[in-house]
Amino acid sequence: MTSAPITSALMSNYGNPELEFDHGKGCYLFTPTGERYLDFTMGIAVNCLGHCHPHLIAALQEQSQKIWHSSNLFRIPQAERLARRLVELTFADRVFFSNSGTEAVEAGFKIMRRYHYSRGEAQRVRIIALSQSFHGRTLAPLAASANPLHVEGFLTGDPGFDQVPWNDIAALRAAITDTTAGVILEPIQGEGGIRVTPFDYLRQVRELCDEKGILLMFDEVQSGVGRSGYLYAYQASGVAPDLLASAKGLGGGFPIGACIASERAAAPMVAGTHGSTFGGNPLATAVGNAVLDVIMAPGFLDEMMQRSAQLCAGLADIIADYPHIVSQQTGMGLMLGIKCIVSNTDLATALKEARLLVVKAGGNSLRLLPPLNVTAAEVDQALAIIRATCANWPTRGD
Repeated sequence: MTSAPITSALMSNYGNPELEFDHGKGCYLFTPTGERYLDFTMGIAVNCLGHCHPHLIAALQEQSQKIWHSSNLFRIPQAERLARRLVELTFADRVFFSNSGTEAVEAGFKIMRRYHYSRGEAQRVRIIALSQSFHGRTLAPLAASANPLHVEGFLTGDPGFDQVPWNDIAALRAAITDTTAGVILEPIQGEGGIRVTPFDYLRQVRELCDEKGILLMFDEVQSGVGRSGYLYAYQASGVAPDLLASAKGLGGGFPIGACIASERAAAPMVAGTHGSTFGGNPLATAVGNAVLDVIMAPGFLDEMMQRSAQLCAGLADIIADYPHIVSQQTGMGLMLGIKCIVSNTDLATALKEARLLVVKAGGNSLRLLPPLNVTAAEVDQALAIIRATCANWPTRGD
């Protein structure tokens, strides 16, 4: 009797990927048969210090032998310490820990609405987002971004979100009404094609929110925790929000999210208004503290920006030499994008065949998201693979 082919028990929402990895070390991933891939995806900007960083491993192992979970019914010293450090390093006064970026965004949306409710403005519930944004996969973040590919079959009616064109202050002003609670935007758009939101626009949005008495939230789930060259990208602009969503790199590979807020915004969030069973657990926050130990060490971000300059210079040369393949470089720090002339799917596939892993993005772009501690030699290796792939493109039979 012939047995049926083995099929995955997983839902098919991720397709059917065939490439798998057995282990990782630093900037590299290894298949079960030992093939080595240079990883410039890092779990989509999650493994900010590469794979199996020794300081993160030590923190996780030490905490795992003490206590994993107690719930927020009890004081969690590791969470208290991480929250205090985030407050000291940012605009914020308060922190709420979750398990993911989309949960951090959800918390921010609730805070926006609760803020106005506490002021006797219960009608202020609508939230404005920008075109080509991405804020997560749960229902409210989906509604905020309103990407037709993501919302089909999930949302009906009016969920209370509005969208305006990116970098258009007049459109934003026109969209604000007496039912608007706040604005959410990404200082650097990720899924939207690694677009850096102009600093002047951020300043105008801040002034407009202050004028209208509404809250401003920055989504730094992908751009945060050093990836821009600053702990958070907003710090390059000098424009501070009222709320900020952080995740991905904050745990260096361990799931954690955080919504950080000013005292003014967070004040209405009294006992019982929000919660998370696993949010801020000892394991996650112990690793989060270890991530900050490394990233905030003297000279770390300076060294990272040297690698960014090296990578940007190399990409600029490749773009100049192969304008029929790639046309533009975007981004900040080590959150970089390449606009493609050819299909970004085809180019990503070709790079994967050459053992370099990258991530697709909107606008027919590719994302380059190496670890923040990538070495000069690893940057040179990535550039050599990209250059060779572009040079061999006409012979690929496409």
